[in-house]
Amino acid sequence: MRKRSQREWLILAALLVVPGIALSQAGEEARIFVVNGQAGQAAIVRLQGKSYVELEALARLTHGSLSFNGNQATLTLPGTPGNGPAKGVATNSEFSKDFLRAGIEEMAVIREWRTALTNAVQRGIPVTDDWITLYRSPAITDLRLASVAAATDSDRNAYQLISNEFDNMKKLSDRFVAAHASLNYTSPDALKDDPLDQQVLNCARSLAAMAASGQYVDDGSCH
Repeated sequence: MRKRSQREWLILAALLVVPGIALSQAGEEARIFVVNGQAGQAAIVRLQGKSYVELEALARLTHGSLSFNGNQATLTLPGTPGNGPAKGVATNSEFSKDFLRAGIEEMAVIREWRTALTNAVQRGIPVTDDWITLYRSPAITDLRLASVAAATDSDRNAYQLISNEFDNMKKLSDRFVAAHASLNYTSPDALKDDPLDQQVLNCARSLAAMAASGQYVDDGSCH
């Protein structure tokens, strides 16, 4: 490839760094400029058979940033090295691996807790506090582990929803523990269409969907 002359490099530098001046003198033409599928209006100049565009226009179209330091111009594009998180580190819009693992463990324990309570109510098995403790204690432990693992904004937001799910599951269990302690009759259909039980179930489904996508999305099911 033929080396560019000093004059050609000076022309190129002037076109890219000095906005508006060289472009207007070289026959500026507004065209649709597409970068990575994103289209926008930019002034494109044809000079000696080649096309040039202003750095400012390129930065604008790519949502990047342009800075000058002495005779150096720096164009930083989104997602370029040094402009994003280190490899393996979650951004604030996604879950960290440790939290995702801890959250899934907690939801598995709560799911087992709800299944056991449902079976006990339907079969007329006494729901005592000692029996509920077998499920509540592991849920408390795993909830603390999820809290410690929370590292991103999504982690912390999702942790609050998981905490709400734990609180609602505890309220549901406490109701039947209190009924047994008071010697009140509990119908096998007591959980059918129960609003609190449905909330626990809907929240579990919402959290499972978030875990599958790896992204925090609050649909209101866990409030």
